[in-house]
Amino acid sequence: MTHKFRLAVSAMAIVAGAAAGGAAAQESSDPIKLTLHDWTGQLITTQIMGSVLQKAGYAVEYVQADYLAQFAGLETGDLHLAMEMWETTGRDAMDVATATGKVVNLGPTGLKAKEEWWYPAYMVEQCPGLPDWKALMEPACAEAFATAETAPKGRYLGGPVTWGGFDEERIEALDLPFEVIHAGTDAALFAELESAIQRKAPVLLWIYAPHWAPAKYEGDWVAFPEYTPECYSDPAWGINPDMAYDCGKPFGEIWKVAWAGMAEKWPGAEKAAKAFTIDNTEMGAMITEVDLNGQTVDAVVADWMTKNEARWSGWIN
Repeated sequence: MTHKFRLAVSAMAIVAGAAAGGAAAQESSDPIKLTLHDWTGQLITTQIMGSVLQKAGYAVEYVQADYLAQFAGLETGDLHLAMEMWETTGRDAMDVATATGKVVNLGPTGLKAKEEWWYPAYMVEQCPGLPDWKALMEPACAEAFATAETAPKGRYLGGPVTWGGFDEERIEALDLPFEVIHAGTDAALFAELESAIQRKAPVLLWIYAPHWAPAKYEGDWVAFPEYTPECYSDPAWGINPDMAYDCGKPFGEIWKVAWAGMAEKWPGAEKAAKAFTIDNTEMGAMITEVDLNGQTVDAVVADWMTKNEARWSGWIN
């Protein structure tokens, strides 16, 4: 869910828009504040949107924000637009925020989200019941994923704690002999994956798509009991009658959300944000350019803007 440190612009810097024209000339000249998080795809999505808004004549400010805690700022209008709220991990927080009437869902980005526990294919030899989650309950399987830090429990490398995801709750509800160790950053998460695969070392970790990793490496996601909303909200649902989260993570859309006041203050910008769409193939290719091929987010976004001018022009006209 990175290369925020590669951003050529300061996350808090106001970026001047292009010469004001069209709808933007009649709207507020205050900067539209877009939130930045800590994974490459979100930085790309956000900078594309910011670049499009600049072309329409708006001033844009990029603000580093916590993925879930950002809703407090969106509710007050201190933040204005968040380009990636994942159905897989952020739906609950999004629903709470939109229920206040102060935050609005601007619709899907076009990206389809999957986030789940993932293992490289060579680990099936040591845990032959995979991808069935019940295989993880076997002591020999847990030991295969164990480290000196977690033994005799297996080690699950989760994403940064700000991503949410209920992994600790899932382990407890399903009585899995595993311990969650959180990666500090997105970059650290995937650096450990690459290191483990080069050594064919045991690794079980949070992988998400769209991303280059599940395309580059042979492996699979653990098949947990299928998610339903009741799994998260009703402890009586599912395998464990006393605890929620006894299932896998939801799959689905990646949403755009905004401060409700954006429609009145910058109606043209809100219209453009609603029109924004991109797909997993495009995003996967851009993430690969940044994470694997050493390009900056700025360069990748600039290239996309050049190649897709006819497309994004339609969002602002």
